[in-house]
Amino acid sequence: MLTSKRSIKASASLLILMFAAGLLIGGLGLYYLTYLQENSLSSQVKTLQSQVSDLRGFQNATYQNITILQNGTSPESLYNNVRDSVVLVQSEVSGGGVEGSGFVYTLADRTVILTNYHVVAGTTGLSVTFSDGNGYAATVLGTDPYSDLAVVSVNAPASEYKPLGLVSSAALAVGEPVIAIGNPYGLVGSLTTGEVSALGRTITEDTADGFSIANIIQTSTPINPGNSGGPLINSAGGVVGITTAIVSNSTGLGFAISSDTILLEVSALITTGSYNGHSYLGVTGQDMNYPLANQTNAPVTYGWKIASVTSGGPSDGKLLVDDIIVALNGQKIRNNDDLASYMEEHTLPSDHLNITVYRGNTQTQVTVILGTRPAP
Repeated sequence: MLTSKRSIKASASLLILMFAAGLLIGGLGLYYLTYLQENSLSSQVKTLQSQVSDLRGFQNATYQNITILQNGTSPESLYNNVRDSVVLVQSEVSGGGVEGSGFVYTLADRTVILTNYHVVAGTTGLSVTFSDGNGYAATVLGTDPYSDLAVVSVNAPASEYKPLGLVSSAALAVGEPVIAIGNPYGLVGSLTTGEVSALGRTITEDTADGFSIANIIQTSTPINPGNSGGPLINSAGGVVGITTAIVSNSTGLGFAISSDTILLEVSALITTGSYNGHSYLGVTGQDMNYPLANQTNAPVTYGWKIASVTSGGPSDGKLLVDDIIVALNGQKIRNNDDLASYMEEHTLPSDHLNITVYRGNTQTQVTVILGTRPAP
């Protein structure tokens, strides 16, 4: 009996020891697991903090870049970079004088002044005055009345020349900001700002002998007499056009010769004095529209309806009066803007031009070998 009681006590003691050991081991295990979890959470928190810090640094860098970009393209900065390149052009003509603008340009180490043809047309005496007030005699080097462009040579010290760069106007978009710098009403070095209002316009000037000047930029930038010949500049400071005309008694309707037209012609104007790359179709016409189509029972409400064909011209015997041109080389033609701009940008004299026309209610293809536009 005594032995049994001792065995029971020993067993109870062993169980108590095992239970205590279990508690101890369990506590150590729980502590170890908790320790691992805390380390893991701490590591994750540090990683998140690092990522947040990186994001903050990225946001700050982005904000700084935007600030620099805005400062670099502000009208104040553009004006300071460009103003010394813009000049006053003064022409003496019978019965008075003409004032306009121009800017310095360099091509193949030849530095010239670019301006409008109508600023120097008929001049008997010509001068160019730089922004520092120094004026010099000048001569006309090359002209193209059909694009209202002129190149002027000035015998001035090299220190006066601060040329501007021409950039392609093909990248321009409607709504893009532009600025004009010139001499409106003789107010030298004036800046105006606006936007590109439309692209691919055509205008007609007296000096162009009735032909349309194509691929014109329309802008809301205010342009006044005296601005003619000055640069139209994009937000990066590149010249995208030469301001040339306004619509009389209007606000917000200014026009500029595109830089792509200038780039196409400037080498020939400098080296030969003229440009002979204007192709010639030898027809006149008018834009189609719904009322005209309804009145004449025409099958389309767009296109360019031929009013006359020049006898002996490239289209004589190929195109007919009342033909409606709707495509050139597969490019849709909605109106004269489209037709003149396509001809100016994509064709040259002697090119074969595939013309899609409606003749009555039948669509047909006509091929015309283009001529060279007659001298004005």
